[in-house]
Amino acid sequence: MMHSVINHIIAHPPEPGHRISFTRLDGTESLELRQLYERSGRVASWLRGLGVGRGDRIGVLAANGIEWVLLDLAALRLGAVTTGFEPGKFDPDGSLLGRYRLRLLFTDRPANRLGALLPISHVRRAADGAARDEIPAPITYAPDDVTTLKLTSGSTGEPKALATTVGSIDSSLNAVQEMFAHGKSDNLFVFLPLSLLQQRYWIYSALRFGHNVTVSTYEAAFPALARAHPTVVMGVPAFYETARRHIEAQARKAKSGAVDKALHAAGRRLFGGRIRYLWTGSAPASAEMLRFFTGIGLPIYEGYGLNETCIVSKNHPGASREGSVGRVLPGKQVLLSADGVISVRCEYPVNTRYEYAPAGESERVFGRDGTVRTGDLGYIDEDGFLFIRGRADDVIVLDNGKKIIVRPMEERMKASPAIEECVLFCPTQTHLVAVVSPARQPADTAAIAEHLARTNAAFGRDEQIRRVVVARERFSVANDLLTSQFKPRRGRILETYRAEIHDNQGGIVAC
Repeated sequence: MMHSVINHIIAHPPEPGHRISFTRLDGTESLELRQLYERSGRVASWLRGLGVGRGDRIGVLAANGIEWVLLDLAALRLGAVTTGFEPGKFDPDGSLLGRYRLRLLFTDRPANRLGALLPISHVRRAADGAARDEIPAPITYAPDDVTTLKLTSGSTGEPKALATTVGSIDSSLNAVQEMFAHGKSDNLFVFLPLSLLQQRYWIYSALRFGHNVTVSTYEAAFPALARAHPTVVMGVPAFYETARRHIEAQARKAKSGAVDKALHAAGRRLFGGRIRYLWTGSAPASAEMLRFFTGIGLPIYEGYGLNETCIVSKNHPGASREGSVGRVLPGKQVLLSADGVISVRCEYPVNTRYEYAPAGESERVFGRDGTVRTGDLGYIDEDGFLFIRGRADDVIVLDNGKKIIVRPMEERMKASPAIEECVLFCPTQTHLVAVVSPARQPADTAAIAEHLARTNAAFGRDEQIRRVVVARERFSVANDLLTSQFKPRRGRILETYRAEIHDNQGGIVAC
């Protein structure tokens, strides 16, 4: 029987000697994991006094901080369901309470009403004071019990939701621990929003397996790295691309003529000097970026997963292959259609349906047995490594019947230091047009044009990019052209640049 990480961290105080730290631009707050456990018990007692019980939903709309973690752990101890709302994407008003059936919503934003909307600062007072009542006795979860309502970051409309099961969380955490053996000398660095459930995994891991964890924010990540001296960094490819540019810029300033030595030194300075490995996923990583970090002594491992499946595969020490997303994890099965479209079957499913989704959406993604149709194209090599070729939806069919998988071309374009993101479109089924997010403003159009020529030279006659539209501003979460995990929103990009895409006279034209 699978060991339950969630049941363990509810029932047992963590081993002494390990800490959780919260680092922002204005400083760092740190406490023992045992203190965190004790405080979460007092918060659970306070929440119960506010009427929160097993199965009730509480919402959190706030930046990363100790209050977020205390609420999440207190909810676990009560059997309540946490719903995380990404700051900047939601407003703290009564519509969230009704739509998601929340008993309480905690926020660090100015709220339009009181009642069930509570300032998150109240959590700290509850944690620091005496328990209002007895600390709730540990509860026990079954694998199909739900702890979190996970909101997906869809490209349009209201987000769908997945009521996430304990079994799916436990199986992922146990598999990751088997691969990476996080232990007492480790400090895992987390900076993406805690509204994303997977970011909370690493706090659960610290409580169960005995290591340190540092929580920061995206804005504070780089200065926090130098202070935290982590051994593991959890980040999306866009973060590492930014880090790479910073390291290269610092190395160019070095007086030493040894480029490799300067890059190694700059990488150590940026990441704090203790890195054991870097973790990436959530979006495709370029092979060039992965080789760069491994080459300067910061091994980086890419994996694959979806909100609907949790982690499916992962490269790790002793089992890593360039270009792949690793071997499939225990408890997961990858099924390939005749066209190479990936479906995933889980021993412990996240769930088998969406909540708050348009009619037919659950049936489109989930099979009757819970199998998830991912929409990704891939294959498994003779040694069991999974390779992702792109999205089935992003296969472009030209008017001559030629099918083009756009991801390899987009990745080749993104290899240019002048290009941060690239998305390909085919406005008339006759030719390809790229919309690129420049790496800096103003855009280096000469470098983009030069790299366009190199990219076209590497592909066949039908796989030619005729024009490049340079985005007026860089893609970002704030302008809604990137998801919260920094993946391009193709539909939004098409809407924003439709006129330029169809303008045959505009943009950078291939020679």
